[in-house]
Amino acid sequence: MNTKLLQQASMLDVNEQIELVEAIWNGIVSRDAAPSLTDAQMTELDRRLADHHANPDDVIGWDEVKAAALAKIKR
Repeated sequence: MNTKLLQQASMLDVNEQIELVEAIWNGIVSRDAAPSLTDAQMTELDRRLADHHANPDDVIGWDEVKAAALAKIKR
């Protein structure tokens, strides 16, 4: 990482830092870029996919997930 650039960014006020982050993020999105998965992430995704194939009916619907999340937020 370019530490000089990071030091310069840290001198910006919070609003300018947010604008900078948004501009960087938008640049990443516009290039359709994505970081490579780590070996651990790939292993976990493979495990989850295998579990789903072995138990295709063992799922929770979006409405139930959303309701549980909203209930947790309201506590």
